[in-house]
Amino acid sequence: MSKNNYAICITRTCGSGGTEIGKMLSAQLGIDLYDRKLLRLASDDSGINEKLFAKADQDMKKTVLYKVSKSIYNGEKIPPESGNFLSDRSLFDFQARVLKGLLKKESFVVLGRAADFVLREEPNAVSIFLTASPEACFRREQEIMQLDELGVNRHIKSINSYRSDYYKYHTGRKWKNVENYDLVLKTDVLGYQGCVDMIIDYVEKRLGTSILP
Repeated sequence: MSKNNYAICITRTCGSGGTEIGKMLSAQLGIDLYDRKLLRLASDDSGINEKLFAKADQDMKKTVLYKVSKSIYNGEKIPPESGNFLSDRSLFDFQARVLKGLLKKESFVVLGRAADFVLREEPNAVSIFLTASPEACFRREQEIMQLDELGVNRHIKSINSYRSDYYKYHTGRKWKNVENYDLVLKTDVLGYQGCVDMIIDYVEKRLGTSILP
């Protein structure tokens, strides 16, 4: 791995604009942004059809095990003969391996997927938590979803609940615990470009070098 390769791992609350900020970082730094593309990469890596991975990812939301398990990912693989090869744990394992492999080859921005936990031992992996006031999140999601007040609030609650449960399930940690992250930023206070600038400034200080192309 090049000592200058780095990963910006973004965790975000629904409506905070984290996806847009990730795209802005990707464009400004000239590096790739990974989110659901990880499913395709995981599929390529494992030889398993992407649609099956995507289905496993969606099916996680419906399982009682997903809600109650306190399992912590420790790098183990589930062999095909276990009968559980397409489980959520297998999906997470392959995505984790892809992230670690990517960092050996390139710098990137990654959204969600508990990437901050997966890459926690990598010195050049920076973890960011993006949030905003309830009012700001509501306004953004209402503009996007074009739903009534009840529908928007239900959507935000559902997405945040899923992300929190996903993070807890795979890491054993609380999603909103600030101690998990290098930076916690309020996007409605700083603005999207302000967040981008602050993240870049932090990464450059961390690496001791400029990362702008």
